[in-house]
Amino acid sequence: MDAINVKLLELLQHNAEMTIQQLSAEVHLSTTPCWKRINQLKNLGYISKTVSLVDRKKIGLNVTTMVFVTLNTHDQEKIRIFDETIQQIPEVVECYRMSGEIDYQLKVVLSDIESYDSFYKRLIDKVQFAKVTSHFAIEEIKHTTEIPLGLIE
Repeated sequence: MDAINVKLLELLQHNAEMTIQQLSAEVHLSTTPCWKRINQLKNLGYISKTVSLVDRKKIGLNVTTMVFVTLNTHDQEKIRIFDETIQQIPEVVECYRMSGEIDYQLKVVLSDIESYDSFYKRLIDKVQFAKVTSHFAIEEIKHTTEIPLGLIE
């Protein structure tokens, strides 16, 4: 990973709609070598996909909730069921298996508190939990999808 590739990744994750001409000018390459580098970054998996980010509030998803889940048992079958259940719930936009006292952390986006209640009932209907704790975000201070590439050594 050289400096030009890092710069290309920075530019693309900030604005994936930049043209090859704009990217080439920014990294001081002609268009063909720049295009080849971008394709190589895709083929090697550095760029996993290109998406459009939707403003959740513009479409009425005004509530962000962090849900902390502790399972009552940790056998493979329960973990599989939980994982499959989470994959089927569109309101869950992020899910992490955690170390420590909490087994999973979910980021859930919803329109309102009533929608949270519906989500919660669907969740507990599928999986038995020892504990579920939810925290509703009051204000979003920082939200980014950009990976800090300046940390690459």
